[in-house]
Amino acid sequence: MNTSTQVPEPKILLNVNGIEVIYNHVILVLKGVSLCVPEGKIVALLGANGAGKTTTLRAVSNLLKAERGDVTKGNIDYRGERIEKLTPADLVKRGVIQVMEGRHCFAHLTIEDNLLTGAYTRSISRGELSASLDKVYQYFPRLKQRRGSQAGYTSGGEQQMTAIGRALMANPNMILLDEPSMGLAPQIVEEIFEIVRDLNQREGVSFLLAEQNTNIALRYADYGYILENGRVMMDGEARLLAENEDVKEFYLGVSSGERKSFRDNKFYRRRKRWLA
Repeated sequence: MNTSTQVPEPKILLNVNGIEVIYNHVILVLKGVSLCVPEGKIVALLGANGAGKTTTLRAVSNLLKAERGDVTKGNIDYRGERIEKLTPADLVKRGVIQVMEGRHCFAHLTIEDNLLTGAYTRSISRGELSASLDKVYQYFPRLKQRRGSQAGYTSGGEQQMTAIGRALMANPNMILLDEPSMGLAPQIVEEIFEIVRDLNQREGVSFLLAEQNTNIALRYADYGYILENGRVMMDGEARLLAENEDVKEFYLGVSSGERKSFRDNKFYRRRKRWLA
């Protein structure tokens, strides 16, 4: 008799099914992108600049309209509900928060005031607000030290922490995190990804993160999707992607074979084995 118990599969929190995105009614950017984010997991969107990572996040958060973009095909479900027609504010109330590329803090406000703006949509008491703020400071002790400083005069790492902390103040179920490592020193990037994993494991926050730094993203993610020219070219468990020879060569800078010339490498890039 088999007494072993199977671990149930996590529920799908976000399901993106075959979406196409067009900017200015002319420019086709995403071409049938499909992906899913299980509840309580970290999923990475990987690829070079211009691959479609940011557009995918904006399609989920419904921020495309601000960039004159539209989802013209496919559908996006969150907890089984179609969300393409919801406003960004509606999504925030449902627990979907985007931390945009470039951090976008309110430069003239203090770090603490920036954090407090994240709780604007929540109807909570002053005591609950204070408890939420204390939780953010537990994850980001550096912000507590700089709480009275104007955000515009803090470091890039502190501004990124402020942006993530502000999202945490909204009590999210899912954070869409766009290029968290951009422009930051490696030590700070490592610190931020450690906090992301901590939030995921301790608070149960799911993450869909877009990242050019494939190496660090695959170390912290559970699953990954590689985008190129608006299409998903490969996906799989993060540890398996990190071991894949194509991923090693084209995204991690590691090759198991002889070093190719620049000309040969360009040709080989155009005909990647998973496209053959």
